[in-house]
Amino acid sequence: MATGSSLEPTQPGVIEHGTSKSGRWLRARRVRLVLWVAVVEGVVVWLAPGLGKWTIVAIAIPCLAIYIFWGRETQSDTGRQLSWIAAASQALAVVVVILAFLLNWLALLLAVVFAAVALLFLLSDRR
Repeated sequence: MATGSSLEPTQPGVIEHGTSKSGRWLRARRVRLVLWVAVVEGVVVWLAPGLGKWTIVAIAIPCLAIYIFWGRETQSDTGRQLSWIAAASQALAVVVVILAFLLNWLALLLAVVFAAVALLFLLSDRR
């Protein structure tokens, strides 16, 4: 083999077939965008008490359905990336809702356990 020859392309930026400039831009930043959308959505829900946990779930269902039934198969690279970002951000928001529910439930359970222990100590005090 000759030295200096390589099977790798010599151009630094090979463009994938079927992608667009905006689609590549979104793909490079999609995880960051998902996290920011989830953070903004969490702050909006926290500041607006009328928006509840079920609203997040109700928004997530069509977003996930759009990605599953349309976004994965669309010819538009930008559409595919946008539907992925919307579905992933809503799925993350639902995970946050579930964790908040579990942590609230856990906090209530711990309060009951602490109250029971305190009651046990009070009743066992013989003075």
